[in-house]
Amino acid sequence: MKRLIRLNTYYKLLMLILSASIFFFVIYITLYLYTIQEERNFYKITYNQYDKEVRSLFRLNSKTTTATIIDVTHWDNLVSYTITKDKKWYDKYILSEFETYSADYIGVYGLDQKIINKTASPKIKSLDFIPKEMMTVLYKSKLKKFYIKIPEGIVEVFGATIHPSIDPKKNKTAPSGYFFIARLLDKPFLNSLGNISSSKVNLVPAHRTVLEESDFVIVSLDLKDWKDDVVATLLFKRPFNLNYKNSKEILFIVVLVSLLNIFIFVYYTKRWVYNPLKLVKSILETGNIKAIASLRKFKGEFGYIGNLFEENSNQRRQLEISKQKAEESDTLKSSFLANLSHEIRTPMNAIMGFSDLLTDANLTESEKLEYLKIIKNSGNNLVSIIEDLIEMSKIDAKQITPNYKGLDIEKCMTELYDSIKVTIPKDKNIQFYILENSAKITENILTDETKLKQIIVNLITNAVKFTDNGFVAFGYTVHKEKGILAFTIEDSGIGMSTNHLKVIFDRFRRIEGDGTTELTGLGLGLSISKAYVEMLGGEITVTSTIGVGSVFTFSFPLKFDQTEKDIVSSKTISFSGNQENEIILIAEDDTINFLLLKKIIESKNHTVLRAFNGQEAVTICTENPDISLVFMDIKMPILSGYEAFEKIKLIKPGLPVIAQTAYSSAEEREKIVQCGFNDYITKPLDKEKVFAILDVIFMEINS
Repeated sequence: MKRLIRLNTYYKLLMLILSASIFFFVIYITLYLYTIQEERNFYKITYNQYDKEVRSLFRLNSKTTTATIIDVTHWDNLVSYTITKDKKWYDKYILSEFETYSADYIGVYGLDQKIINKTASPKIKSLDFIPKEMMTVLYKSKLKKFYIKIPEGIVEVFGATIHPSIDPKKNKTAPSGYFFIARLLDKPFLNSLGNISSSKVNLVPAHRTVLEESDFVIVSLDLKDWKDDVVATLLFKRPFNLNYKNSKEILFIVVLVSLLNIFIFVYYTKRWVYNPLKLVKSILETGNIKAIASLRKFKGEFGYIGNLFEENSNQRRQLEISKQKAEESDTLKSSFLANLSHEIRTPMNAIMGFSDLLTDANLTESEKLEYLKIIKNSGNNLVSIIEDLIEMSKIDAKQITPNYKGLDIEKCMTELYDSIKVTIPKDKNIQFYILENSAKITENILTDETKLKQIIVNLITNAVKFTDNGFVAFGYTVHKEKGILAFTIEDSGIGMSTNHLKVIFDRFRRIEGDGTTELTGLGLGLSISKAYVEMLGGEITVTSTIGVGSVFTFSFPLKFDQTEKDIVSSKTISFSGNQENEIILIAEDDTINFLLLKKIIESKNHTVLRAFNGQEAVTICTENPDISLVFMDIKMPILSGYEAFEKIKLIKPGLPVIAQTAYSSAEEREKIVQCGFNDYITKPLDKEKVFAILDVIFMEINS
């Protein structure tokens, strides 16, 4: 009772509704059960009466034939006929009176169980269908009625032994023979039986399950043969005019209406009273913003209260946002400066420290190679940091715009696979492959090839960085119905938590954890990728599970290149020579860069010439016809690399020219390719890249 008193008004009201509902439901259930019981009782009484009526009618239907066969089988002349077998007597007294027997078959048999004579209506074609074994039974029983199935249908058979008139009880004399009367239970017979009983009568196979029907009373009579086996069933079916179906439907409708009323009352009470009060309580306790928005939707006093809560919440939120931004700005600034200082000092420390160690004359050859490898890797890390800073500054200054042109996406994916595969560290057990795509694009799409490749390279590089074992895969899918081209980069790396996913694309944010302590970088790669994706009109998302891996997905509108494709003639190179002892011109104003490139080229047994500026490069190419290749620095005095390249191409169109530049941005590389340079290398120089260019150029020359 105390618990009930402590309940709020809403729940007290619900308890009252529930109690009243239970009371009415008990009444409804009682009425329903009473109706069902009355229906069953009435049906049972009707069935019993109908069953007695059918069985009495069926017995009455057989009495005439039974009386006839009893009367005939006490006929002295019939006894004599079984002996004389006089056909004339049979025709005169039996055949001529056949119609008066109301039968379809009459047969007289001797004690030897052989037929003496028979008469049948056109309905029965069978000659002798009375079982011989049955006559043995009939010899003892004197009179028997049974049913038998013949090709024409079910036949009702009355059989009796033949005795003289002095033996009315058939117990003083032995039988002289057997007399049978049969009638076919055909459709006219059944219709006649149905008219008499006001029923629909049907013959059905023996042992067939008879299903009850609510609108009919059904009585079945089994028709048995002389061995007491059921050969068929006679079904009597009469309409059951009185049922309680309507009463039950009315009760059911009343229950549904009651339930609907209860539901409506409870629903609107909860909606108009309980829900607003619950929202007010939640707002006062927690300041829930969603609760305020929901409360404002109510009309009347509760909506007005919601507006007051919202004004108060907005003022408090603005103060919190301002405070958070100020704190976050200071934190990010400090974090960026500390991170930048750390990331730059780390590779510089390695470069300077191991360079100093290389001066030690006691170093072994393996130690020197190890130190040089560390210096090279540290230099690459430093270059990567600087490139990311420059790229992000250009994005912020909006100096980068998309350069849309036609792109064969299948060819692009293959090129990316071939170029990235060789960069995966050998010490990592990674399967690198392209995801299968059933719907491939055969037409050129319209996009910025350079930025698209940069996005994919950044994401794959990031995946490889955080994956030591397993796989890294990438591919694309086409959603033509949405007009979207989506790219996916999957890995089985260390994965990320939900908190890291929220800030993964923020600048200068890196995942810090046990598996990332040895990784370097400013955390700008994903930020740059996100900026490029948005620049192309798309969006990028990521899903990840710790210990399982990550899936990066980015998409942008699918547009096909509608411009006509120009047939570009392949470049012809007019030089022929060997892959060694070639004369190569290096146009480079910086002596250190020249010496480095000179040493790399001379290691392949080539002769190196030098031009200190663009004009000198043009002059040397004009005066020396034996030059096979030119390495052209882009930024030089007098004439820039672009200007010198144009003049050389006018003089020697087939001379291969390789651009070398300290600008590593995608736009600069795109400009170099569009100008017509055969290839390009970026500073700091990569020895293997230079060797690869030499092999390709001289292989083309020799071909």
